[in-house]
Amino acid sequence: MSNTTLSGLPLTRRGVLTAVTAAAAAHTILRPSQASATRRRHAYDVIVVGAGFAGITAARDLRRKGLRVLILEARNRIGGRTWTSTFQGEQVEMGGVWVDPMQTHVWQEIEDQGIGLVADPAADRTLFPTATGFGYFSPEEAFGRQGELLTQFCEQAPQVFSDPTDPMAQADLLRLVDSYSIRDRLNAMGLSTLDEKWLSGATGGLGGGSDRGAYTQFLHWWALCNYNAEQYYGINTYRPAGGMTGLAQAILTEAAADLRLNSPVRSITDNGREVTVRTRAGMSYTASSVVVAVPVNVWKTIDFAPGLSLQRRRASSETFGVPGAQKLWLRLRTSLGNTYVHTPDGYPVDTLVPIKQFADSQLMVGFSNDPRLNVNNVAQVERAVRLIVPDARVLAVKGQNWGADPYARGGWSFRRPGQLTGLLDAIQRPQGRISFATSDIASGWSGYVEGAIESGLRAAEQVTHYAFR
Repeated sequence: MSNTTLSGLPLTRRGVLTAVTAAAAAHTILRPSQASATRRRHAYDVIVVGAGFAGITAARDLRRKGLRVLILEARNRIGGRTWTSTFQGEQVEMGGVWVDPMQTHVWQEIEDQGIGLVADPAADRTLFPTATGFGYFSPEEAFGRQGELLTQFCEQAPQVFSDPTDPMAQADLLRLVDSYSIRDRLNAMGLSTLDEKWLSGATGGLGGGSDRGAYTQFLHWWALCNYNAEQYYGINTYRPAGGMTGLAQAILTEAAADLRLNSPVRSITDNGREVTVRTRAGMSYTASSVVVAVPVNVWKTIDFAPGLSLQRRRASSETFGVPGAQKLWLRLRTSLGNTYVHTPDGYPVDTLVPIKQFADSQLMVGFSNDPRLNVNNVAQVERAVRLIVPDARVLAVKGQNWGADPYARGGWSFRRPGQLTGLLDAIQRPQGRISFATSDIASGWSGYVEGAIESGLRAAEQVTHYAFR
């Protein structure tokens, strides 16, 4: 791996990509004394529930307006579905990790904070399905052919998502395909058995299975990558050198908001004049407005009064975040070498990505949607990997089951059929004095830190006017 600054990006698996950075206006943090003189009696103007990237972004934006902000975080850490840890002496990300120049909010954030980047290495070869099992291919051959299949799979993207930052710009066309699952699209393509194996894992695996994931979610990501296979492959290359937790901490430090860790929220009551938030420990806080910055899947675990809208109840029940999403880091002793491993839809391990080579082994990161797989059990993980690499020996493993995390109830967001046209617009809007912020409901990069930041900025704007009344 290589350390680099934004201005010195190495050539990696993304190939040649022109770095796109966005200019951001400088902000000044206003002190509370500079804000509106008409303060309410409570200690805070806004309460933010959740200290993931959406929550801390909203908090910082509100503080820049001179508002008094309290953040309530259920866990004993910040970051939400991002979490920097260590494994086998290496810094690892247990949740969201990658950033890209096309993701302008987070890219500008990294640049403003002066944080370097780590570029994950390009693989020397790939292991892809064959008619009789798995075989080795050059990256050019494997990604070239798979890229052709992805381009065919996404051929409707330019029409349906003519403006990827405004997903409803072509609403009439979008409604024609939003009911399709990834499996529906795969079936309609009339692929050979082998081509489907090469394509299904690259599409269905991301959505928790091809039957669960919406075709339009993948089309949206493809459109955000300029309808281009090379750029799509490149988006998972760069990560902050200090880890995602370091980036989150830098934003939180700028926010200078009050933070309460280990404070899971039990209820949120909006009486039309102010909002009261009660924690499970019995603490009560009141403010002019609230930003609920937790995943959609978690909304149903909080008691709202008045109750959540029908659309929000449906969204939380159906799930936006992939319910069975798991991430695992492995130290392997195997003949693989620096090899990218791709599996078809349905395998217990979806993908294995090489990260670092040691003298006698290698560090890899993998993903799974199989609830039967214990990603912290060496023997179970070894059996799963041997379905693909028979000589694999797992020396150590560290995993995170995001579906079992009570404050996530799923991993990265991947919408289900019908949710984009049927739910997104409604659940992005405030409900009384309560606004919602999460990468799940981003208009752009849903499922990425970029989407969380976008959503946090929107929610902060929505609740600001209540604090100045």
